Amino acid sequence: MSKARGNLVEGAVTFVIGLGLWLFTGDVDIPVFTLTKVGIVMMCVGGVLVAAGLWQEARSKT
Repeated sequence: MSKARGNLVEGAVTFVIGLGLWLFTGDVDIPVFTLTKVGIVMMCVGGVLVAAGLWQEARSKT
């Protein structure tokens, strides 16, 4: 698997896990941080990884 495809897969999985945390953990109480905010951060990181994978894929075709 190429690095670009790896970033795409990793980013998509990270985004989906973050989306799940954001949607379904609103009533879970953890003293240090809220899981909904962790989900938002994971969605942002996943989006950046997907964008990097798309950029790498586009650069490798030229």
